[in-house]
Amino acid sequence: MICIAVANQKGGVGKTTTAINLATALAAIGRRVLLVDLDPQGNASTGVGVGRDQRERSSYDVLIGAASLAEAAVATRVPRLDLVPATVDLSGAEIELVDLPNRTGRLGDALAAAAGRWDVCLVDCPPSLGLLTLNALAAAQQLLIPLQSEFFALEGLSQLLGTVERVRQGMNPGLEILGVVLTMFDRRNNLSQQVAEDVRACLGGVVFETIVPRNVRLSEAPSHGLPALIYDLRCPGSEAYVRLAREVMGRLARLSEMEAA
Repeated sequence: MICIAVANQKGGVGKTTTAINLATALAAIGRRVLLVDLDPQGNASTGVGVGRDQRERSSYDVLIGAASLAEAAVATRVPRLDLVPATVDLSGAEIELVDLPNRTGRLGDALAAAAGRWDVCLVDCPPSLGLLTLNALAAAQQLLIPLQSEFFALEGLSQLLGTVERVRQGMNPGLEILGVVLTMFDRRNNLSQQVAEDVRACLGGVVFETIVPRNVRLSEAPSHGLPALIYDLRCPGSEAYVRLAREVMGRLARLSEMEAA
């Protein structure tokens, strides 16, 4: 099972939208996908239609050792897509984890115990670099960074990349940056184009070719408890996430070939 953390410490950059729709696209092409909601707000859980009354066990229970991933996972209305939901209990997990052994490796241990059940795990991280995000980075082989096409796009990215380096040195030497995906792109706005050019000039080939546009259907879909790919497959946002899924699978395949060589 390949684990991909979807992280950026800035809020409102499209992390949850990316995690939900990328998970849906990967499930649609036949992968068995697990989406782990590590954000106390629980937006990824709501966005795939798992209500609070269906969250008997959650990612909080997994982190404190009260449940396995298999016990906490629930099926979604998307075939081959399972979810480990988040509840409000997760908001106190940062404090509780401090006193637990292996506090940054608990998600990784849970994933190791579930090896073979799913093909891909996507972890939707909270907008911070605390213990919840560190658990995701310590468990993941790959990091996907959504970056909004706005003026402050690159602010804070250096902090995240610095955290990645520390994780590599101390907890997870195999962590790699799968890519950066530009989100909330407005083609009518010259600033969006300038930001995209600046990001590509700074990060080069790390940036995915796919750009996710600002799209009202992407915003509407969660209110219906549906990924945008199911709510409106033909909208520009959904089409962008289908292309992104192809790019992700292509990069993962190339990385696998390089490891095999």
